[in-house]
Amino acid sequence: MIPRAKQNTGLGILLMSATSLVFALQDGISSHLAQEYNVYMVVMIRFWVFALFALALSARQPGGIVAQIRSRHPWVQLTRGLLLIVEVCVMILAFVQLGLIASHAVFVSYPLIVAALSGVVLGESVGWRRWTAIGVGFIGVLIILQPGVAVFSPWAAVPLLAAFMFALYALLTRYVARGDMAGTSFLWTGIVAAVAISPLGLWFWQPMTAGDWGWMGVLCLTGAGAHYMMIKAYEVAEASDVQPFALLQLVFIAILGLTLFDEELKLNVMLGAALVAGAAVFTLWRARLAAKRAATAG
Repeated sequence: MIPRAKQNTGLGILLMSATSLVFALQDGISSHLAQEYNVYMVVMIRFWVFALFALALSARQPGGIVAQIRSRHPWVQLTRGLLLIVEVCVMILAFVQLGLIASHAVFVSYPLIVAALSGVVLGESVGWRRWTAIGVGFIGVLIILQPGVAVFSPWAAVPLLAAFMFALYALLTRYVARGDMAGTSFLWTGIVAAVAISPLGLWFWQPMTAGDWGWMGVLCLTGAGAHYMMIKAYEVAEASDVQPFALLQLVFIAILGLTLFDEELKLNVMLGAALVAGAAVFTLWRARLAAKRAATAG
């Protein structure tokens, strides 16, 4: 834990906002590459670099990689890594089938799923206000998906599946934090994801053009940089202060989709995304208040 004197909420917000921008750019590059090459190969190369980055960070910590890899919850850490790699593959498929804007408008509901499942996974209490926000948020998801309107595409549910998996990944990350250091979780994520995706990625290997190798390099480097900025954001500020700014990714995705991918911003997506994002921010705020009350009571 960093001493309070080193806390800098303004810097944390800036870093998280920059992280959201870079993640949005990553999604755009991933969407472009996945339209030309197999998704598994693209994700594999990305996570090879992620794993190397995690190993390099761990090597700089006291005790090195050996100390960082020790976990009190190895099976949960393994599950986290597998969940993340499947979620990334599923989300990229959603980009290709639905577009960036519609996919992220649904995916931004993951904080609501975290709140809904926190009682089951972590034993946390969820009050009626947060349950109301969760309900409002999922009304927003239904507005985006429009089930029963015209012909409902099964692909419309894919980003919701990705949001569910990412929410479960986030909850398990909070669970293992009770016994493992953040660096341990980061290292396990990188190694497990890279190892798990490699057989599929190598099986579906395709030759890439020089230009697309350049995009792949940008994807890998920005991924490492974004994760580093995210780590620093959580180091210099409280998670509850900076987490709402992760939702800026939806704004950046909308700009990217409209300007570079010729996507259309439909009215139902705008209204639904506004409900989901508003409910997510309210849920995060209520969770922060609950944590403060618990700390005061303690």
